[in-house]
Amino acid sequence: MMRRPLGLLIAVCALAAVAPMRGQDTPPLRLAIAGLVHGHVSGFLRSALGRSDVQIVGVYDPDAALVRSYAERLKLAEGVTFSDLGTMLDRTKPEAVASFTNTYDHPAIVEAAAARRIDVMMEKPLAVSNAHAERIRAAAERGGIQVFVNYETTWYPSHGSIWSLIKEKQAAGEIRKMVAMDGHSGPKAINVQPEFLAWLSDPDKNGAGALFDFGCYGANLMTWLMDNARPISVTAVLQRFQPSVYPRVDDEATILVEYPKAQGIIQASWNWPFNRKDLEVYGDHGQAIATGGNGLRVALPKEPDHAVTPEPRPADERDSIAHLLAVARGKRQPNALSSLANNLIVTEILEAARESARTQKRVTLSAAPATR
Repeated sequence: MMRRPLGLLIAVCALAAVAPMRGQDTPPLRLAIAGLVHGHVSGFLRSALGRSDVQIVGVYDPDAALVRSYAERLKLAEGVTFSDLGTMLDRTKPEAVASFTNTYDHPAIVEAAAARRIDVMMEKPLAVSNAHAERIRAAAERGGIQVFVNYETTWYPSHGSIWSLIKEKQAAGEIRKMVAMDGHSGPKAINVQPEFLAWLSDPDKNGAGALFDFGCYGANLMTWLMDNARPISVTAVLQRFQPSVYPRVDDEATILVEYPKAQGIIQASWNWPFNRKDLEVYGDHGQAIATGGNGLRVALPKEPDHAVTPEPRPADERDSIAHLLAVARGKRQPNALSSLANNLIVTEILEAARESARTQKRVTLSAAPATR
């Protein structure tokens, strides 16, 4: 048997002892939660509290009873709850903020965080109007911070595989039509939290009803597939099939998004009998149809329609917390779907759709954004 020099053995042992400690020495991300009225906060908080690489250092909402309810239910640590946003940010000094307010309050959250140079991830959509989106963009620029938007569909393996097939491999030719179908039977029917329903059905705080709640998904995906090209025009029809339940907002929206060589059709609904988040992409000589996160069917000239198993997403794009960690720690930029650039265009599409439905006319987007 060959003997290793004693010095080498000591060095190897020392390195082996130090290696695992280096990972343990990395402190968890100091994360603050701004707002508790967006129902997605429940799942996000449970996931974050179960991770060793994230520390919830502050939870803010102006509703003291709501804060107390979450603190008791999730057994939040003593001293992490606040009823004032500025106080929370100053005392806890988070590295990042995850916002779960109503959409109308997004600019205020970003402005407070930007003043303290803290990155912000918010739940979709970005804003209720172009004016609010501009406030967010300006604050992010002033503060030199990352602002990005979380959509459930960003982390779908099926969508990553569509990008690879359509954009990287160009297997289906140039995109001609995209159809996005997103919705469920409505927030009331699925029993969302009372505080969530209250602002989803408020046209000021939500921007609209199903149009903003679910129309944003299709606008986000189509903007991504069109490489952040702004559309030529937007035409929309909004209806209210459940006026006794949603007297102030639409519950059904169909949006036609026109590009120079492609069309996008966005169907957003609070009336479907089942939950769905589906995307269809048709090219010159092929198509890809995603049903949910893992369902994918592809048809190409020499490949008849067949099911495809989507490839797993990269580690830092498998869920919102993993992505937030990577961005806040400076390991990467927000991905294209989450990016501020994409979501400024999403807001333009949604505002144009709202205006189209109001005027019953096709809305042409200006050659350059007016507020940027």
